[in-house]
Amino acid sequence: MGRAVWSREVGWFVAIGVASTAGQALLYWGLRPWSPPAVANLVSLLVLTVLNTEANRRLTFRHAATAPARAHLGAGGLFLLGYLVTSGAVLWFTHRRPDASPAAEAAVLATTSVAVTVVRFVVLRLAVFRTAHQAPKCPRGASRRHRASR
Repeated sequence: MGRAVWSREVGWFVAIGVASTAGQALLYWGLRPWSPPAVANLVSLLVLTVLNTEANRRLTFRHAATAPARAHLGAGGLFLLGYLVTSGAVLWFTHRRPDASPAAEAAVLATTSVAVTVVRFVVLRLAVFRTAHQAPKCPRGASRRHRASR
């Protein structure tokens, strides 16, 4: 992957990530007065993960020939990881500071989301939105043998 492509991907991913993190924190903050932290996090993360994945599919990794269904299914596992890590951080924070405001909880959520985002970029780039030149190479002649065995 060329330096220009890498820079473009990182730039789009960061821009989309900042918007998604802000959106998730705001949605969490809005939901928090009516729901427990884990529920507010689940709803906000689910909504923003779908939007984030689609934005990354269309803008960040637009040269990868990944079908929308594969992109969203691949992001599903990352969603689960992100939910567990961010919920764990918020629940730990509310346990340590039971009097903390929803805004403080949202700040913890946003900070933890940044760490999850770094892992998310690497997994999306290497596994979900893999381009043709990143795909595992078949041994020489393997495709001919595969066709012949059909």
